[in-house]
Amino acid sequence: IGHDITLYGRPSSRSMAAFQSSRTNGMVHLPDSVRLSTQLSDAVQHGEVLVISIGAQGLRSLLAELKSAQLPHTIPLILCMKGIEEDTGLRLSQVVEAVLGPEAPVAVWVGPGHVQDFTAGIPNCMVIDSKDRCLKYRLVDAFGGDLIRFYYGSDLLGNEVGAASKNVIGIAAGMLDGANLTSLKGALISRGTREISRLIGAMGGNPITAYGLGHLGDYAATVFSPYSHNRAFGEKFIRQEPYHELAEGVSTSAAMVLLAQRYGVDLPICTGVYQILQRKEDAGTVLSNLFMRSIKEEF
Repeated sequence: IGHDITLYGRPSSRSMAAFQSSRTNGMVHLPDSVRLSTQLSDAVQHGEVLVISIGAQGLRSLLAELKSAQLPHTIPLILCMKGIEEDTGLRLSQVVEAVLGPEAPVAVWVGPGHVQDFTAGIPNCMVIDSKDRCLKYRLVDAFGGDLIRFYYGSDLLGNEVGAASKNVIGIAAGMLDGANLTSLKGALISRGTREISRLIGAMGGNPITAYGLGHLGDYAATVFSPYSHNRAFGEKFIRQEPYHELAEGVSTSAAMVLLAQRYGVDLPICTGVYQILQRKEDAGTVLSNLFMRSIKEEF
């Protein structure tokens, strides 16, 4: 949409190496107007805004690098990534504040969408949220275009927790696919949204945010899409097949169990995924207990 772009990637990144050699990573082709660099200082020096899209568990170390590179305090960071720090249970905007200070300008960019759809010209709706109202409005105005219609978020906590946790629900969906239990995705969607709504409310956010684009609205791209890394990971895990892409929901499942304990909220689906992945409990037994054996009120 006409902005001057510098794309930074680590020197060891295979995707960056592909961009540098052919300007494509197999999914998107970058025009010559996009500057490529493996020097973090280039992004810091040329940026009015920094959009960060990396694995969530690597955010703290990248922020430390940015701080060492003397990132100006006035440059906003947009976290185009979804996760919760596994060891601390901190939301990603909280990680930014912990490393760069409480006044660091930060926003989150969440919601449904896969690069394969965007490059095919298929539009979608997404959300930008921030505690800084002026920053939020500025970013929506700057990034909106024909492919993405942005909504102004009104609950930073809820959007961060909802966006991160939907990846755990996505893994559960893949497990159902792998176990030939796809028909249970309806129960997964309704129950999953409800348990995340309870958590958001207990943490001080708006429970209704779980039903917006950051969580429930992203289920189509996470629970059903063939492009969903988390769904694909869950399916291959059940079928005991290797999977080599990043599935954020693995680490997030541990963070969700931590938050469940911290806020006294029952998160049966997130806990079930954690039990299967982290504690190596039998997947068939856990999934059966979640969806087939227990008799419950609907909500």
